[in-house]
Amino acid sequence: MFVISTAALKRNTAILRDVKEAADCHLVLALKGFSCWKAFPYLTDDLDGCCASGLWEAWLARDYFQKHIITYSPAYDEDEIKALCEFTHHLDFNSISQWLRFRETIMAHPRFQSGELLCGLRINPECSTGDTPIYDPCVPGSRLGVTADQLNGHDLTGLSGLHFHTLCEQDSDALEQTLAAVDAKFGHLLNSPQFTYLNMGGGHWITKPFYDRERLIRLVRETQEKYSVNVWLEPGEAVAIHTGVLRATVMDVFESAGHHLAILSISATAHMPDVMEMPYRPDVFLVDSTPSVGAKPAVTFEGENYHAATEAGPYVYRLGGPTCLAGDVAGDFAFHRELQVGDILVFDDMAHYTMVKTTTFNGVKHPPIALQHDDGSLEVLREFTYADFRDRLS
Repeated sequence: MFVISTAALKRNTAILRDVKEAADCHLVLALKGFSCWKAFPYLTDDLDGCCASGLWEAWLARDYFQKHIITYSPAYDEDEIKALCEFTHHLDFNSISQWLRFRETIMAHPRFQSGELLCGLRINPECSTGDTPIYDPCVPGSRLGVTADQLNGHDLTGLSGLHFHTLCEQDSDALEQTLAAVDAKFGHLLNSPQFTYLNMGGGHWITKPFYDRERLIRLVRETQEKYSVNVWLEPGEAVAIHTGVLRATVMDVFESAGHHLAILSISATAHMPDVMEMPYRPDVFLVDSTPSVGAKPAVTFEGENYHAATEAGPYVYRLGGPTCLAGDVAGDFAFHRELQVGDILVFDDMAHYTMVKTTTFNGVKHPPIALQHDDGSLEVLREFTYADFRDRLS
């Protein structure tokens, strides 16, 4: 079961509210990282709206968040443009060719002419600051964003914003480095009265304890003063980080070639794919009858004791899922005792970039989704059935 803590969500958004107020900027939820819409009521007071990656996410923002909507996609078709022009507030494009294709239609729309709809262009400052190539939009040949040389000779009439998204799970020093590259390559545009907003994207770990929020505030204020633009931030992970868990049951335990293996009721590839794609090692806790030792997961229940798994120890198990994919493995984890069928394992920090990516691969049961309210009570939002699997491809 996925369990999301409403108290943890509100703790994160309170931090984000304080940051955006101190920086005098706008901050929205990136739905690609967290789109559990039944949790939106716990976010709307502190955030300014949503960033959507296309029409469907934009519809979700319109229907359930009901505040400012920023839409960006690597490409749109004609029907999407027509629909988005009716309600989105920022419509950002990935390429000059896409903008030129739809510019006439958009500029003729009443919402554009009244200033209710603004259009922007995603830029690529060609400044890599991360360590994982799959998440780096600044690699040579990137399909995301326009480089400075691609702008040469083009008429940018109708555009009023620039948008970059180059960070991934990073501190504000990476933003400072990126802003220097943006200034060097696109500063002449931002200094023009034509451009009124700058979207700094996501990837900012604002709610992490170590994150230098004062530097972020300084950078945003300096940018706004330098260019006379409105700054927008659109983190997804910072909103939902450390707010949810995925609870799993041990279904089988056995030994193979000297390795102890545990098959779980949840799958890495189907239910927490970033463990394999990013990749990263999740924090895992064993629910046990003995008193808790050390840290606890983001979501706990009264009467339960939690023991954090470690990288080495006397009882090491390879945690695998119930699918036929040979690589459906979350990793090797050491526990304080032997695992048994029926044991509960808790995978921490599974609210962001997890539920949005789940699948029904192999027809494996999809975990239910629940909210844990401030008083500790549990509200099950969705339980999945065979019909969900059957109807997905019908």
